Amino acid sequence: MLADPQVADVAPRVAPEVVRWGFMAAAVAVGLSAVGAAYAVAMVGAAAVAAMAEKPETAGRAIVFVGLAEGIAIYGLIVAIMILGRL
Repeated sequence: MLADPQVADVAPRVAPEVVRWGFMAAAVAVGLSAVGAAYAVAMVGAAAVAAMAEKPETAGRAIVFVGLAEGIAIYGLIVAIMILGRL
């Protein structure tokens, strides 16, 4: 189905340079947040395993802290979606 010509005239035209930089910003947001989350999960995961080796009842708390560290990647994905939504 073809787009209505009246709607196409109302839609804002975005310069190709702006779209290019928007895609770059979204990629950087996801990439750096994933790297940060990976580092955080590695550090928190190692500490969590060490804590569980000493006190096994701390397993529940350890999983929560690893999940909080993983949330960093989700925040980066949300920011990237917001950036792409503005293009």
